[in-house]
Amino acid sequence: MAGQEFTLQVSARLPARIGRLTDLAGNLWFSWHRPTRQLFALLDRDLWWRVGRNPKVFLRCVDQAVLDVAAENETFLASYRRVLAEFDAYRDQQPTRYVPAGIGDDDLIAYFCAEYGFHDSAPLYSGGLGILAGDHCKTASDLRLPFVAVGLLYRQGYFAQRIDEAGRQVAEYRHTPAENLPVVPARDAHGEEITVQVALAGQAVTVKVWRADVGRIPVMLLDTDVRGNTEEQRRVTQVLYGGDQSMRIKQEIVLGIGGVRALRAAGLAPTVWHINEGHPAFLIVERARELTREGLPFAAALEAVAACTVFTTHTPVAAGHDVFPPELVLAHFGEHIRDLGLGDEAFLALGQSGNGDGRFNMTRLAVNGARSINGVSRIHGGVSAEVLAGAWPDVPPQENPVGYVTNGVHVPTFMREEWSDLLDQTLGAAWRFELMDRSLIDGVMGVPDGRFWYVKQRVKSEMLNALQSRIGRQHSRNRVSGAHIQRLLKYVDPENPDVLTIGFARRFATYKRATLLFTDLGWLQEIVDHDERPVVFVFAGKAHPADAPGQHLMQEVHRVANLPQFFGKILLVEGYDMDLANLLTSGVDIWLNNPIYPMEASGTSGMKAAINGTVNLSVLDGWWAEGYEGDNGWAIPPAVNDGDDGERDRQDARTLYEILQDDVIPLYYRRDEKLGYSPGWVELCKRSMASILPHFNSHRLLHDYACNYYGPAAVQGRRVSARHFAAARELAVWKARVHSAWSGVALRLVRPVADHVGFDGRLQLEVAVRLHGLAARDVRVECVIHRDLCSEVTVPVKQYSAHGRSTDGVRHVGTETRFVAPFQPLAEHGEEVVYRLDLEPPWCGGLRYEIRALPQHANLTHPYEAGLMRWL
Repeated sequence: MAGQEFTLQVSARLPARIGRLTDLAGNLWFSWHRPTRQLFALLDRDLWWRVGRNPKVFLRCVDQAVLDVAAENETFLASYRRVLAEFDAYRDQQPTRYVPAGIGDDDLIAYFCAEYGFHDSAPLYSGGLGILAGDHCKTASDLRLPFVAVGLLYRQGYFAQRIDEAGRQVAEYRHTPAENLPVVPARDAHGEEITVQVALAGQAVTVKVWRADVGRIPVMLLDTDVRGNTEEQRRVTQVLYGGDQSMRIKQEIVLGIGGVRALRAAGLAPTVWHINEGHPAFLIVERARELTREGLPFAAALEAVAACTVFTTHTPVAAGHDVFPPELVLAHFGEHIRDLGLGDEAFLALGQSGNGDGRFNMTRLAVNGARSINGVSRIHGGVSAEVLAGAWPDVPPQENPVGYVTNGVHVPTFMREEWSDLLDQTLGAAWRFELMDRSLIDGVMGVPDGRFWYVKQRVKSEMLNALQSRIGRQHSRNRVSGAHIQRLLKYVDPENPDVLTIGFARRFATYKRATLLFTDLGWLQEIVDHDERPVVFVFAGKAHPADAPGQHLMQEVHRVANLPQFFGKILLVEGYDMDLANLLTSGVDIWLNNPIYPMEASGTSGMKAAINGTVNLSVLDGWWAEGYEGDNGWAIPPAVNDGDDGERDRQDARTLYEILQDDVIPLYYRRDEKLGYSPGWVELCKRSMASILPHFNSHRLLHDYACNYYGPAAVQGRRVSARHFAAARELAVWKARVHSAWSGVALRLVRPVADHVGFDGRLQLEVAVRLHGLAARDVRVECVIHRDLCSEVTVPVKQYSAHGRSTDGVRHVGTETRFVAPFQPLAEHGEEVVYRLDLEPPWCGGLRYEIRALPQHANLTHPYEAGLMRWL
């Protein structure tokens, strides 16, 4: 009979000579600095991988004798000193002003997001949003931006994935103690640990604030798993995107309201606030409450808050926008509503989209509380402008305040070491600091084909080796025989990486169409049924535990993969995470992406693939519509969608089959017998890397945010808050007056206009505007001239200056070019004011023009933010 069993943790003692390994373990810089990770692996490579490459856990578990030997080993000590020297040099260059954007020493950008993907050892992410947020923080550190991030510390994070013998996804939640994460308690100016209070349904909840260092910048992570809270309260920050609506609103209150209070307690005073997706939008309510408690009227407080707030929306999919029943919102915000000086209906209106369903929409709250709004690709910016058009009801969607910044990826994190070493040798180390220099990066095309192919095959072999191990464990656990597994892995051979391998790995959401490849199984069999030209498809990804249709797609992949004609040629791999994603994007030959157009907001996995010499085959949606150049991959033009989803899918699948059959497979296997590879294929891989790397990197991403959003928001925030918020008060009163009067504003032509004019001539236009009590300075009259372009011409959606105003009068919208010319007020005639324009036509040919009036004020962030227009 066994007695009671006890647990005991015995921690190793770090010898003084290597004592600063704890500094390296405590900063997420290790997640993108390979020499640091290699330093830990030098001590005990097997243990390093067994603990998930988690340096804090590793240092607790490594054998004392190993540490003692390392402390006396000059080879290890030399590596240790080199890494420390780089770490200290990096950290010594502290965040500072960013001159290109006009961000000064007194500015601070506060970035709020519900998830962060820094490294698999810190499971605080679910997918693309979190990975992008992690890249955002890493790059802010690299660029030395004055930056702080805020999120939640999830003890169980997102789920770990298993796939059972029937292809069903099994979600496993694993508890991660705080001591296993690269975090320490955040402290205030007096050295005291920071905790803040938030009210959830009227009950005070204590929130502990942790600090994670990401290179040079801090990330504040909020945690309700605190002694003194009830069990229900402690569970609030337990699971990422877990629970029902009641749990989700609590998480978002802690993130938005608790996050503001955490920054205040830390003594930080942001001048720019970035809401990354709608989850943190309650920060708007908290910041407005701070100002109303100081005596500012709510409308002025909202103007002051919105002026320095940036909001990024990441998805056109309805499920990505949290909505809550009004009664649930009111149950949590009674005190805030009183402090804001609002009634219940006025408060709820901040989050209502006007579609009549009455629910409180977090995206609409973010839009109402931000004056700088963007999507994450050119197409997505246009789609978001349509989705959010109700916020500016009179403004054409293509002209409303929604802009875009196309996503990018953090190259030091996602480019394999083999490739960065090759670029060091061929381009010189300067390429790392000149990522946006297309002429420099074009030097990739000069890399000898043989060397390029060798590196690609080496990386691919490592991927195949990892897939062998992962798939073997997966099927062994599901009680599949060794012989069967061996047959399954026939083409997954690290010793023979010459088999064309196509990867599809991402979230299993229905709009991403993981099973589009299976639309015509007969045609697919014809494509793969050639032993002399084998093709393998590798699938991986997670579906949200509540997404039954997404999980069904995964089961369909499993079903088709087990059909005799596809056995060993279609593989479904479990355990999708950053590590597996990185293996696949860098290792496969083709990266497949076939979402329903235009539902792909951006996507970044294809960027990660391209910077590792992988070729994209994708629907022309999201980032690929900007990245595709005709000779750097393959594009599936969106099928004409007449409402028949089945026909749309059949058309897209036909295009996919034709590209695979006619282009991809023949080119890959068109090998020179002497060289052992296809020169045309290597050329394509080089072009993929050279064309994508300079633009779709996160240094360009942060530069765009800094110059087009953060810098202008900081300036606008200072403008409206100066002199005790004088401009915010004035703007709020002005907007109220304009909205009240606008229904009575009307336009009429003073005299008939000509329908023909010479190019050197002028068209004189006079319009009388009934201002209904407004002054002439309150109203701007514009002539909008339209010139339709050939549909083949590709032009930017918008060309605005920092404050949204056209720099030259010409604006490009889709396949149309517009010229906007302002009228000048002349004289008052009773209740009317006459405006005149002597128009010099900007183009020859047939033109269309319209005349409109809109409110104008010097303190508007965007000229159309009032959402009001009146057309002649």
